[in-house]
Amino acid sequence: QVQVVESGGGLVQAGGSLRLSCAASGSIFSINAMGWYRQVPGNQRELVAQIVSGGVPNYLDSVKGRFTISRDKNTVYLQMNSLKPEDTAVYYCKVTATSPATRLVVNDYWGQGTRVTVSS
Repeated sequence: QVQVVESGGGLVQAGGSLRLSCAASGSIFSINAMGWYRQVPGNQRELVAQIVSGGVPNYLDSVKGRFTISRDKNTVYLQMNSLKPEDTAVYYCKVTATSPATRLVVNDYWGQGTRVTVSS
């Protein structure tokens, strides 16, 4: 089993900053990618930023220049600057990984989500 735990959400005024963290633990052989998604009620979950092992990060257009994703081993961070009210959402971390038992099988593991609220 793989556990994914996010932290760092909260309430912030527009123009402020937050840093989200996501730690993956458990039965992990290798991590292929780690990413952040967000969802507001009534909308589909959307990819905010993703970092693929050996690749360059990619970002949702609306957050480019404001958000930065980074990774340190099994932890991924999302630094969010110049926050806007439209960034308000529940942010989820997704880890794409293989386990020692099934090294050729890639699975996605999700965290429970952390709420970010940006007030105007």
